Amino acid sequence: MPRAKGGFKTRRRRKKVLERAKGYYSAKSRLYRVATEAVDKALQYAYRDRKAKKQEFRALWIIRINAAVRALGLTYSQFISGLKKANITLNRKALADMAYNDPSAFSQLVEKVKN
Repeated sequence: MPRAKGGFKTRRRRKKVLERAKGYYSAKSRLYRVATEAVDKALQYAYRDRKAKKQEFRALWIIRINAAVRALGLTYSQFISGLKKANITLNRKALADMAYNDPSAFSQLVEKVKN
């Protein structure tokens, strides 16, 4: 029985990896063994960074809220505490968007919290 070297299945599997490695530098986009390592590492980074992205955006929203609130005479922690006491349930994404795009509405919200 002849030895199977690089038939249809093997070629298809390798081609899939090389397609994913398209655009990588030098041998990483051309040689199967190097491309496999690069693609595997890239997929690990993609998985990790999908989680990290959520943390980074939350931090960004908090920074934006804090900057907007400090300009109006409160700190971030005082503002969030005041929101909870006033039973205002807006998430940080919405608050940051309001602070950035609609400062007048945000300042009214801060005044409610101050009272």
